[in-house]
Amino acid sequence: MAEGPRYKTPLKRRREGKTDYRERLKLLKSGKIRAVVRRSNKKIQVQFIRYHPEGDEVEVAATSEHIEDLGWDGHGANLPCAYLVGYLAGKKAMEEGIDEAVLDIGFNHPEEGGGIFSALNGMIDAGVDVPHDPEIIPSEERVRGEHIGEEVVESFEDVKSKLEEL
Repeated sequence: MAEGPRYKTPLKRRREGKTDYRERLKLLKSGKIRAVVRRSNKKIQVQFIRYHPEGDEVEVAATSEHIEDLGWDGHGANLPCAYLVGYLAGKKAMEEGIDEAVLDIGFNHPEEGGGIFSALNGMIDAGVDVPHDPEIIPSEERVRGEHIGEEVVESFEDVKSKLEEL
């Protein structure tokens, strides 16, 4: 580690690799609520977070565990599940009066057609206005899970119809 009188130790969350403060400041300057998408190997989480000087406040949250409660029996972090989690979070956000947001992907790598953008597609289909490039959204066949198997497509359609009834 560097030493000397001019060396400044990075903030704790930067050292831990949890927060990119430059990117966070750009998102906060927009003045919009952040649509935060976090993905692990087994789960996906979507939150709508409002900035407050005392600390950020989570307005709406949805995880792949909420989708499992509705009958999803597939993997918790694949494209269809990510879409459904984004759709559920978007529906909850619209009920709370949140109709626009800015996407915050954190340290996740932005892969065209990836799970993060599948969740974004779900939020957009629920009615939330999120600025994006249409080319990054995965194809409809991949969102439905046709590349995985017929059981996933059936489960996707079943859970999506339940979400539309909410």
